[in-house]
Amino acid sequence: MIDEKLKSLNIILPNAPKPAGSYIPVVISNNIAYVSGQIPVKEGKVVFSGKVPTQQSIEEAGKAAKLCAINALAQLKASLGNLDRINKIIRVSGFVNSTPEFDQQPTIINSASDLLFNIFGEKGKHTRIAVGVASLPLESTVEIDMIVEIS
Repeated sequence: MIDEKLKSLNIILPNAPKPAGSYIPVVISNNIAYVSGQIPVKEGKVVFSGKVPTQQSIEEAGKAAKLCAINALAQLKASLGNLDRINKIIRVSGFVNSTPEFDQQPTIINSASDLLFNIFGEKGKHTRIAVGVASLPLESTVEIDMIVEIS
């Protein structure tokens, strides 16, 4: 069912990106899946890098956030075998590589939140943080992690 929803939204999940460090992409404990931070990687390369708003626009950073969420879903599919096992997106943490005076991180992370709602409906509504940080791995513009209830 979720695969059909993704298709209707013209979203193709990539192969789950390989970890960029000494960690595993998803840990499942009881009925909770914890997804490690995902950066805007496509085909093994960071496609959105640099600080907002000096090197990336708010619009481009929003695209980066959406890609991060798609990569998180790819990790979940690789781990669970089927995204229909997701009962609820509990928490999304969004980190934006931004200049000190920039304060529109929530606008950027909304792209990921809206995507999850569009895919999962009520199950996609979640708690969230959206914060600015001085830097991110591989100079990524955005990083997102998730906590998800599964069956």
